[in-house]
Amino acid sequence: MTAQAQRPINVAQTRDAVPISSRVHWIGALDPTLRTFDIILKTANGTTYNAYLVRGQDGVAVIDTVKEKFSDEFFQRLESVANYDDIRVIVLNHLEPDHTGALPELMRRAPHARLYISHKAQRMLKGLLKQESFDFTPVTTNDTVSLGDCTLRFLNTPYLHWPDTQCTYLEEEAILFSGDAFGCHFCDPRLFNDLVGDFRFSFEYYYAHIMRPFREHVLAALELIEPLHLKIIAPTHGPILRDQPARYVARFRELTEPRLKKESTDKTLLVFYLSSYGNTAKMAEAVYAGASEIEGVRVSLYDLEGGAVEPFVDLIEDAEGIALGTPTINGDATKAMWDLLSSLVVINLQGKVGAVFGSYGWSGEAVGMLEDRLRGLKVRVPVPGIRVKLIPTEEELEACRQFGRQLAEIMTDKQKPKVIDFEDL
Repeated sequence: MTAQAQRPINVAQTRDAVPISSRVHWIGALDPTLRTFDIILKTANGTTYNAYLVRGQDGVAVIDTVKEKFSDEFFQRLESVANYDDIRVIVLNHLEPDHTGALPELMRRAPHARLYISHKAQRMLKGLLKQESFDFTPVTTNDTVSLGDCTLRFLNTPYLHWPDTQCTYLEEEAILFSGDAFGCHFCDPRLFNDLVGDFRFSFEYYYAHIMRPFREHVLAALELIEPLHLKIIAPTHGPILRDQPARYVARFRELTEPRLKKESTDKTLLVFYLSSYGNTAKMAEAVYAGASEIEGVRVSLYDLEGGAVEPFVDLIEDAEGIALGTPTINGDATKAMWDLLSSLVVINLQGKVGAVFGSYGWSGEAVGMLEDRLRGLKVRVPVPGIRVKLIPTEEELEACRQFGRQLAEIMTDKQKPKVIDFEDL
C-alpha cells in the first residue's frame, strides 16, 4: 500500500471519483441515514452503494451502479474521470435494485457499452427493468473481457446472495469486485477498511443475514476465490478491503464451515419443548430417551421456557434433526415455538429431519400446524406427529420412545422413512 493510498479522505465532501488503484476508481454513493435495508436488516450508520470504474488501454468498464435516488452522485463521480463515449463494458455482478437503479440512464448515456451479466440474471434483468431493448452478453466462470492492457475475468457465484450473483476479477491489479460477498451495511466516508471505524459487527451481522442461508453456495464460491491473488476486495456495500483482504476470505470460511461436524461423526437430534402442566414435557423426555438408545445419534433436550430462542439457531444449523413438542393453546401452537421457527429463515434447513409431538386438552391442532411449517421450511417430516389427550399413559409414553427411536434410525439410515399417504394427514 502506498503512502498516498493511506492518506485520509472524506468522500462525503466531494463528488469526485476516488482512486483505489492505478486503473480503478470508486464512483459509488453514500447513504448515511439508512436504518433499515430490505425490511429485515438494520444498520446503525447507513450503507454505501459501491460502484467502480476500470480504465484500460481500449476503453472503460463500469462495474455495478447505485440505487436510483443516488444516480446524480454516481454520474458526477463517473464524469470526473471518464467520458461516456469511452465506456465499452458495463458489468452487473448483482441485479438487486440498489445496484441497478442507475443502469437504464447509464445505458442511454453510454451508447457504445456492452452489458455483461450472469446467465441466471437474464430473466431477472427483464423482470426488474421491464425493458426488452437491452443487449447483453451472459457470462460464466473464466469468461473474460479485455480492455486492452487489462482483463476482467468472471466467477459464477450464485446465491451470494441472489441467484444471479457473480464476481469479477481484474487480473492485472488483483482486485476482486465481489458483489455483496464480503460486504456490509456500514457507511464511513473514509471508505477503506484501514481508515474507517470498527465495522466487525456489521460484517458479521451482514454475513449472518445475507450469506448464511446459502452456506453451500458460499463454500462453492470460496473454492473459486481462495486460489486468487488478492490485493483488494471491492464489495458493493461497506468498506473497500485493501488491508489484509485474505483475512476476510478466511473469516468467511470460518463462518461457513459446520463446527460440530469437525468434532464428531455422530448425527445430532435436538428436542425442543414447551409444557403447560408437564404433559408435553413427559412426552419430550420419552422422545429423548428413545432416540438416545440409537448408536450414532447425539441427542439434546431443551425447554424453550428457559430462555430466548436465538441462541438455538446455531445449534439447529449444525444438527441433522429437530423434534418439537408443544401443547395446543386456543387452537394454536405456543408463541415461543413459532418464534423459534421464524428465526430459522437465516439458515438452510433443506434435508434435515423434523418431527412434532404434543399434549392437548380440547382440539390439538398445534402438531399439524408445526408439521406444515416444517415442510414449508423444506424440512423432511418422515414420521407422523404424536398427539396425546391431556396426561400421557405409559403406553403413550412408550409410543413417544418409539417415535424417538424411529427418528434416530432414519437419521442414521438404519430405517427407511415411511412413505406417508396424504389420506393419513
